[in-house]
Amino acid sequence: MILIGERINGLFGDVAEAIREKNPRAIQEWAVRQTEAGATYLDINTGPAVDDPAAVMPWLVGIVEEVVDTPLCLDSAKVPALEAGLQAITKSKPLLNSTTAEENHLTRFVPLAAKYGAGLIGLSMNKRGVPRDAADRIALAMEIVVAADAAGLPMTDLYIDPLVLPVNVGQDHAREVLETIRQTKLLADPAPRTVVGLSNISQKCPHRDLINRTYLAMAMAAGLDAAVADVMDVEFMHTVKASRVLLNEVIYSDAFLDA
Repeated sequence: MILIGERINGLFGDVAEAIREKNPRAIQEWAVRQTEAGATYLDINTGPAVDDPAAVMPWLVGIVEEVVDTPLCLDSAKVPALEAGLQAITKSKPLLNSTTAEENHLTRFVPLAAKYGAGLIGLSMNKRGVPRDAADRIALAMEIVVAADAAGLPMTDLYIDPLVLPVNVGQDHAREVLETIRQTKLLADPAPRTVVGLSNISQKCPHRDLINRTYLAMAMAAGLDAAVADVMDVEFMHTVKASRVLLNEVIYSDAFLDA
């Protein structure tokens, strides 16, 4: 299970303040803490308040790479910001978050990922928004797959995000996303990977941690490969480990939580 630590994001107050003041301390602390908690990637997002994300992204990349070797997931809707971040990376293979299925996005983001040998997250949506059912999500995912293949991006570097919506406003979507995850495995051989932004499922809900953990286990059973999530939630990480045992992905031992 690929876990993308979500915490280095300008949407969070402490990270936004650190970016404004060009103070690396809080950001580097989150990089170390998430890495030690088990993050496979660290999401790096300048946030919406930054005037020039292309100037800030290389700084974020640099200060994070000073303290950890964990691969980075560069998170921006701006191609210049992503490319500036890609040019600043000196360590592991990165992941880009993200493109939609709109043609003008595919023609910019997919070649960028192929050029730099990066992975790419593709969102199953277009200018009309997020589809309601699995069939429409899969149709958009197929458009992303075709574009990636044409650009020479390996399917194993492509991550399809079926887009989880908050359960309190889109309860019917939760099941459709699980079905999309299952069907995505049939789109190519080898199949693209699947990813969700897990915390979206519980936005503005009580018992957020419970909802997140439960849905993660359900999605893993459907074939989910990766999640952008709060890796600092110990019980969440325990759910990941227990699910991997129950899905026969790792050999059981009485100390599976310590693995």
